[in-house]
Amino acid sequence: MMLEQKTTDFLNVLSSKEPTPGGGGASAAVGAFAAALGMMVTNLTVGKKKYADVEEEMIAIRSRLEELKEKLILLTDQDAEAFEPLAKAYSMPKGTPKEIEKKEEVMEHALYEASRVPLEIMKTVFKVFELLKLLEEKGSKLAVSDVGVAVLFARAALEGASLNIYINTKLMKNRKRAEELNRESDDLIAQGRKLQEEIYAGVLEKIR
Repeated sequence: MMLEQKTTDFLNVLSSKEPTPGGGGASAAVGAFAAALGMMVTNLTVGKKKYADVEEEMIAIRSRLEELKEKLILLTDQDAEAFEPLAKAYSMPKGTPKEIEKKEEVMEHALYEASRVPLEIMKTVFKVFELLKLLEEKGSKLAVSDVGVAVLFARAALEGASLNIYINTKLMKNRKRAEELNRESDDLIAQGRKLQEEIYAGVLEKIR
């Protein structure tokens, strides 16, 4: 897996001319960092007498964030895997009407598959948002600034992944399917922005 390598190695590949990892994989990675920061906050809360009344809830949140982090790590690879058929489709011959028809058919399928992974990244990151909201409200106040950093990462991951949907759906011939994907993405962005603003405002209120 990409995120099993050193962070510097991942960044070196990301900055190269290689097509993957790209923006989608980077978005998933940033989402994983958001979940990891949330886990850190739970670990700084669990075991403290001051937060004994929320300890069980923090343990449950930590477990859920671990699951989401691992899923986002997998999605980093899956985004690259979904791009490969699309890259091959772009290079298919189109010298005859039959070749054009075949290329369009393969392209349509590849564009859809390349959109589904970033949409899954968005859905996964949104679940991280919901848990960060609870951490802002109930987690250790000494670590609340880390919740703020996590939610900024989560927003970047959410909106970054959406761009990989829009660039693909723009080229899809099946406009109904394309608009369905766009609507799901738009809805997640709207909900995510609302949560991010609420969480970030709560963080600032506690630290300023």
